[in-house]
Amino acid sequence: MDTQNFLYYGDNLDVLRRYIKDEAIDLIYLDPPFNSNQAYNVLFTDENKQAAASQLQAFGDTWKWNPVVARAFKEVTEAGGNVSIALQAFAQLLPQSNMLAYLTMMAPRLVELRRVLKATGSIYLHCDPTASHYLKILLDSVFGAENFRNEITWKRTHSHGDSRRRFADISDTILFYSKTGEHVFNRRHIPYSQDYIDRYYKHVDENGRRFQLVSLRSPHPRPNLTYDYKGYKPHPNGWAVSHEKMEQLDREGRLQFPSSMQGAIREKYYLDEMPGVVAGNIWTDISPISAQAKERLGYPTQKPEALLERIIRASSNKGDLILDPFCGCGTTIAAAQRLERRWIGIDVTQAAIVVIKERLKNANYKVVGEPVSVPDAEVLARDAPYQFQWWALGLVGARPAESEQKKGADRGIDGRLFFHDEPLGTATKQIVFSVKAGRNVDVSMVRDLGHVVAREKAAIGVLLTMTEPTQPMQKEAASGGFYHSPVWDDKDYPRLQILTIAELLAGKRIDMPPPSQVNATFKKAPKAKGEQAETLALPLGQTEDESGQGD
Repeated sequence: MDTQNFLYYGDNLDVLRRYIKDEAIDLIYLDPPFNSNQAYNVLFTDENKQAAASQLQAFGDTWKWNPVVARAFKEVTEAGGNVSIALQAFAQLLPQSNMLAYLTMMAPRLVELRRVLKATGSIYLHCDPTASHYLKILLDSVFGAENFRNEITWKRTHSHGDSRRRFADISDTILFYSKTGEHVFNRRHIPYSQDYIDRYYKHVDENGRRFQLVSLRSPHPRPNLTYDYKGYKPHPNGWAVSHEKMEQLDREGRLQFPSSMQGAIREKYYLDEMPGVVAGNIWTDISPISAQAKERLGYPTQKPEALLERIIRASSNKGDLILDPFCGCGTTIAAAQRLERRWIGIDVTQAAIVVIKERLKNANYKVVGEPVSVPDAEVLARDAPYQFQWWALGLVGARPAESEQKKGADRGIDGRLFFHDEPLGTATKQIVFSVKAGRNVDVSMVRDLGHVVAREKAAIGVLLTMTEPTQPMQKEAASGGFYHSPVWDDKDYPRLQILTIAELLAGKRIDMPPPSQVNATFKKAPKAKGEQAETLALPLGQTEDESGQGD
């Protein structure tokens, strides 16, 4: 494993087995998707909280009992060992249920994660209470119950009304395990509450610094520290510090002498020098991402970077290698990048890869598994059309029209890109996209795109296609006229444009106002620093079908 950062597109089980060496990783965080009773844990949801069809395609079959999962169950149980015993017990309790499917698919992944983890490494598995108790048993079987460290409760939201007859769900569970007892752990502190400060740091010195007074008597008998200091007698147990340390504290003005020689000398503990309260396993001080947060990307399952920062700081050091095998919108790797750790992210959806690439636009990393040639793109288009659509949109910086992907509602729009090109930048303009993965592309599709542009009052419409446009298609596009930009040298841009995948891979882009003006498509999280990313392909023919996570 070299010092590069890697972003893998593909099934994490395959990527782990193919690319990640034994004992290469210092810290693992994972937040695997799970179909709970409330909502599907996916990247994209529409305004009615309905899961996007394309994301369900990626995960739906993985977490449901079907022949693929049944084969995986057979392989894991026949391998023997504690994991086999655990799954067999689950099968008795949860016969052929979706929960059993979930645990079956998680089992081999956790086994691989243990393999790639260093002896000094740790793993944090983020889940909700629906599955946490089952996952804890599974983690016990993989990592050993003796390596369980904490069950962390994170208050992820404020209390709210719940129509069901129970207390409101406001927390998530994070299961913390290490590979051995020699794991890295850097104790973390949280700031004191104002009530604590008011209660204990009641004194203020001449410089306005708050402090509390702490007795210097030893809690246990220490004959070697029994001495007089400036006429003050020690407690029968002796002092808590040596004579030399007492003199140092005195020189620094940190001693409070009593008015009576019979009183106790106390030390001043200054508030601004205290690290805070040692963090426990109940985290209420990390707020969920608010609607106004700068890091907000608009995904319901996005975790705050502060949460990942605490985990990364606690269980790794600068230069260590962090792995997130379900990296979603990239919070783990964004936090790792900022904290000067190396990282590996894996995700099975092109939607996630597109978002992460935008989020880490200036970072130094390699993308592995995306198409880098027309034959690669043809394989993706044939075997995973939704993933092809996301990938193609990502080539031009567009975002999938996720709220329009539910059945019967796409209205001819696969993606959108927004920009501003007026002096005050108040009028948002849009480009709409239609993506065609197949070979049967004709002039009617350009005509339909023209109707969509008119209906949506879009500035430009772009057809992304695998095949070269025919002469009638080019003629129809030319008949669409031009969008006139009011600022950029009175320039006109073709209102209907056709771009092939070959052209995009060769570097051709949309004819539109300068990219610096395209500032509204993605909600902007802080950019990571570094060099531009490089893209590498998985061997041709690798598809989602091989992993069980695709159709």
